Amino acid sequence: MQIVNKVMEQRNTLIRELVFLLEKGNAHASFEDAIAGVPAELRSVRPDTLPYSIWELAEHIRITQWDIVEFCLSDKHQSPKWPDEYWPGAKEKISDEDWEKTGQQVTKDRERFVALLQAKEADLYTPFAHGDGQNLLREALLIADHTAYHTGQILVVRRLLGCWD
Repeated sequence: MQIVNKVMEQRNTLIRELVFLLEKGNAHASFEDAIAGVPAELRSVRPDTLPYSIWELAEHIRITQWDIVEFCLSDKHQSPKWPDEYWPGAKEKISDEDWEKTGQQVTKDRERFVALLQAKEADLYTPFAHGDGQNLLREALLIADHTAYHTGQILVVRRLLGCWD
């Protein structure tokens, strides 16, 4: 019985750490912090030396995370075409409604994924029957890594545009 309790304790610790990484990060700003307070007129601006705007990066995070969550939930999910359907393309202006919708969807899909991780029956290690070896732990790390990478890019763009301290 002691071994079972120890294994459950370790599983719970791992899930708790994964959830913290997904929601808050550890050594980096969260997605929510990175997109908070971006002036409307700067959301779609591409700095001279970069091929993307804050909006394009935020949308790319949204699309990719949604794809990963849907993949984990269903073997019938069809991923978008890479790379074209993972990037939204430039827009001249981003409305407050579209901006808020993107941020809310990232949060909602992350919450859906966290619920998968926290489910009692969640198996972190066994590969999904569909795919090519992915498992829930790998997908958690993929979401965290991908989001952190592009969140860092958002912060660089914000600094170049003069809207990040």
